[in-house]
Amino acid sequence: MKKTKLFVEHQYDFELLGLVSPVKDYKMAWVINHSLGLRLVRTDDFEPEFINQSQLKISQYMEQKEHGYIQLLQNRSFKENAQTRYLIPELRVVDYFLLLQDLTFQLDLNMYIERLSEVRYIQNIVKLDVSKLKSKENLLTY
Repeated sequence: MKKTKLFVEHQYDFELLGLVSPVKDYKMAWVINHSLGLRLVRTDDFEPEFINQSQLKISQYMEQKEHGYIQLLQNRSFKENAQTRYLIPELRVVDYFLLLQDLTFQLDLNMYIERLSEVRYIQNIVKLDVSKLKSKENLLTY
C-alpha cells in the first residue's frame, strides 16, 4: 500500500526580538509597556504539547493591534519538579521573546530596539532570524 505524507509549511510573518533580562515576567511586561507605550496584558499560559516529552508552561503577554499583534513570551518554563525547560532550547541565554506582527509593514523595529536598549533592566537585545531557528515551530502560539 502506497503511503502519502502531508508536509505543512508554516508562515512566520512576524519579527522576533530576543531579550536578556533577569527580571520577572510581569516586570518585563511593565518595562516594555512603559518604554514603548504599549498595553501588553497577561493572557493564559502558553502550553505547547510535545510527543514523548513533558509539557511546557510559558507565560505570555499580548496586545492585539488592528493589523497584527505584539506578544511577549518567556523562554524558560515554570519550574516543575526542579527541571527547567525552554521554549527555544538552542537559545538558552535569551530570557524573553518579543514577537511583533504588523501586516501594514509600518513597524519601526529599529526604534523599538533603540528604546529598549536604553532600559536598565534589559541587558541585551538581539534581532533574531526566525528561519534559522531549529525550534521555530514552538513560537506558533495559535
